[in-house]
Amino acid sequence: MQAAFLRVPLKLRLWAVLSTLCWAIWSNVAVAHEVVPTIADLTVVDGAVRLEVRVNVEAQLSGIDLDVVADTDNAENAGDYDALRALSGAEVEARVPTLVTTWNGLPLLIANGEPVALSLENVTVPEVPNEELARISDVALTGAVPAGTNVLQVAWPDGAGDLILRQQGVEAPYTGLIGGGENSGPIAVAGGDEASGWQTFGAYVPVGFDHILPKGLDHILFVLGLFFLSTRLGPLLWQVTAFTLAHTVTLALGALGLVNLPGSIVEPLIAASIVYVAVENIFARGLNRWRPMIVFGFGLLHGLGFASVLGEFGLPEGQFIPALIGFNVGVELGQLTVIALAAFALWLGVRAARISDLEGQEETITDYNVMFRAWSMTGSLIIAVVAIYWVIERTLL
Repeated sequence: MQAAFLRVPLKLRLWAVLSTLCWAIWSNVAVAHEVVPTIADLTVVDGAVRLEVRVNVEAQLSGIDLDVVADTDNAENAGDYDALRALSGAEVEARVPTLVTTWNGLPLLIANGEPVALSLENVTVPEVPNEELARISDVALTGAVPAGTNVLQVAWPDGAGDLILRQQGVEAPYTGLIGGGENSGPIAVAGGDEASGWQTFGAYVPVGFDHILPKGLDHILFVLGLFFLSTRLGPLLWQVTAFTLAHTVTLALGALGLVNLPGSIVEPLIAASIVYVAVENIFARGLNRWRPMIVFGFGLLHGLGFASVLGEFGLPEGQFIPALIGFNVGVELGQLTVIALAAFALWLGVRAARISDLEGQEETITDYNVMFRAWSMTGSLIIAVVAIYWVIERTLL
């Protein structure tokens, strides 16, 4: 194993190490302040409108373009965000009226084509228990809609990230995902705008994909760990199949509320699963009969992690199954994209090395298996180190 790696020329060994190192460093940095969607519940009763918003107030106030960044640490003005997070809950609450003024200037809510002025009824900003955790605040807004209003429209500011809007208190309620700079379109006050099964399915596929690429960085490293085991297609298919079946089961059970484990337990175990597959890659010669079963067990844990993300978005009651299936399909497409990108990068490396051989620049063994082993050893080692850090970090939170 080591001899095969040493037969690869220095240039290619460095290329393998640096490419996987970039993945690992990016993953390690990006887990700290992951961007989460804003969730709003819309209720209209007797001419009064109420909008209850669960939002990362500091992220909205800091001016970070949440439509672009997946993690606040990667934004140019991340320092402004961190400064706001350092404030007490009461200090942040005092700044929420500024945010409401910005929303009204959009305007956030339109009734029968006319803007509705929203007032701040209540705001609760919790203290930050740990600097690595996002602080989600509860903001309640109220307003009056003109008599005879039958249609509302909700807009969301450019750069504010995703808004999940859920209509309450009516039959067949509207539920939608609104991106920054977009609006909901007309929403009937009396209800009836519930999405069809196919519309819901289509809406939740990108939600699942987005949780893998770019936001599911721990899941990306786990999938890369599966890929790094062997150059043969069979072992990869066995592992991916076991992983998919397992996380599908617990994703469904978790979304139904039948299984619920706290993140303080699930997240360290997910990190530990990454450590295991990475370390085994370094010493294993191929797929053993136990690995698919072990991967299946780890898949159960990852499914609970997916379920917690799906819980943040909420599932429309009338379209639970299409939403769940759409989310799961998106997750699978994300995982397959990770594998495809890794395989393509490896192919480019082997091709570049063979071209170098033909030009007589250096004498080397540019066998695909040798190049893959170089990637596997260096990549798995760095993935293991990053995941060990995650285990410690998530256990101590």
